[in-house]
Amino acid sequence: MKHHEDKTNVMRLLEQRNIPYKSHYYKDSGLISGVDVINYLHENPDSAYKTLVTRSKTDENYVFLVPVSKELDLKLAAEAVDEKKIKMVKSKELLSLTGYTHGGCSPIGMKHTYPTIIDDSAKQFETIYFSGGKIGYQVELRLDDLRKIINFKLKHITK
Repeated sequence: MKHHEDKTNVMRLLEQRNIPYKSHYYKDSGLISGVDVINYLHENPDSAYKTLVTRSKTDENYVFLVPVSKELDLKLAAEAVDEKKIKMVKSKELLSLTGYTHGGCSPIGMKHTYPTIIDDSAKQFETIYFSGGKIGYQVELRLDDLRKIINFKLKHITK
């Protein structure tokens, strides 16, 4: 059974702006880990990104996209946004900050707009994958197309 007809908010927002994307559905696989998901979809794990939400000492929130196969370097991330120190936001806070739950957090369509940094490794791929806004859904698009819907900077932020 295919459930590709189920559209997430992210997909609706992309369609409203006529931004080309591909959606990938993996809900029936029971997989959660980003690396497992990308292997299941037979894609390069380096081109799949997880969306991480952080908070600085000054109480600002920042969004970082890093490859699922890597970790966010908090020191580099803080430097990238001119903060002394940042830390990960607790899972239970995600919904109120972003409108998304842990595992289904997408940089597109968050409740509020936060400064967003994507690891500069994304430049080497024609398209990148990230959450479609719900567990079980990934979207794939080009960075140039992503720029039409969210503002972001490319910086080296991984260990």
